[in-house]
Amino acid sequence: MEFLEVLLPIFGIFVLGYIGEKKIGFDTKTISAMSMYLMSPVLVFRTFYKTTFTVEYLYMTLYLVVLCFILISIVYIVASMRNYSRPETCGMILASVFMNNGNYGTPVLLLLFGATGLDYGIVLMVIQSLVMCTVGVYYAAKGSPDGDGVRSALRAVRRMPMIYGAMLGIAFQMLHVPLNGSVREAIDLVGNAAIPTIMIVLGMQLAKISIRNLAKEKISFSLMIKLAISPVIAYGLTMLFPMDDMVKQIMVIIAAMPTAANTTMYAIQFDTEPEFVSSATLVSTSLSLATLPIIFALVL
Repeated sequence: MEFLEVLLPIFGIFVLGYIGEKKIGFDTKTISAMSMYLMSPVLVFRTFYKTTFTVEYLYMTLYLVVLCFILISIVYIVASMRNYSRPETCGMILASVFMNNGNYGTPVLLLLFGATGLDYGIVLMVIQSLVMCTVGVYYAAKGSPDGDGVRSALRAVRRMPMIYGAMLGIAFQMLHVPLNGSVREAIDLVGNAAIPTIMIVLGMQLAKISIRNLAKEKISFSLMIKLAISPVIAYGLTMLFPMDDMVKQIMVIIAAMPTAANTTMYAIQFDTEPEFVSSATLVSTSLSLATLPIIFALVL
């Protein structure tokens, strides 16, 4: 029951965006661009400014990067076997590799492990955000029908303001640059609005999807990788790091989270299989009601 209390508000925000698109209609791509280029960098800056770095960051970073590229390799194998096009492959990567450990994962960790679990969840969210705004953007741009492959993808990564938000946050923290009350309040207002805006955009995109046009085969492969294969690989990787057992449990649970809402934002912005990516996000989030309790039983 408590788990449902965590999940229902998330679906409520999706529904809000869905209703808004159905009843009013919005320019989803413009709102997505606003979230990606204006709001998310502020959220990333705030997180990196406030977070105290420890040696565990190194282990968590290695873990997330290695997990990311193992899953990408699996997607490439599946795509090769099924003869998927470049946009289809990149869309599969967006839908299968990046987990929702922010607005979904951190509340779950708070529920399971208390304040300590929340602290580790925030650390993982920070690292994952950095991976998504580099590796995720690279594949979103690479799969764009308007791009020219690797070159346009690298240009897109260099233009991502979230990277510079992270660098600025680290610099401000290391140089002990103070932020006065009004500046901090403005940063908090924009940062707090970023994740709900991304989720509303996802709801808007879902309103444009036809159930009849869903790529059932691709979604099935994506769900298998994201909800089943990912936590198994994560469990094996945690055995390689000298970390506390609770941290290892948290890392496996995070790997079992559904597809990140940010990937829909990237898919919409670069027109890389936006219907498929947003569908995978919705379906994986729905199925997590069944899969996450199984992971809890096995790990805890």
